[in-house]
Amino acid sequence: MSEKNRTVTDNRSAGPKRTNWRNLATVSSALILVGAEVFGVAIAAGWAIAGLFELGAQISYVLMGVFSIMAAYALWAFWKRAIEIEPVTEGS
Repeated sequence: MSEKNRTVTDNRSAGPKRTNWRNLATVSSALILVGAEVFGVAIAAGWAIAGLFELGAQISYVLMGVFSIMAAYALWAFWKRAIEIEPVTEGS
């Protein structure tokens, strides 16, 4: 493809972006709800697995930490998908 046939598009808007407060409130509320549930499950799962197999307190805390990291990743992925569906900023 030659250089003269190539078109370049600029996706940046000329003006500043505005915050859509309704979408931000919706996404934030959903993140709080989902985050509480996901982190609650992570902590409970670490405690339950360590207790079931009698692994001790140290391993219990390690499992809780590992599951909490997985919960944080799940919450981050949920945030990325939520702002795709409900954009929190609008171009001018």
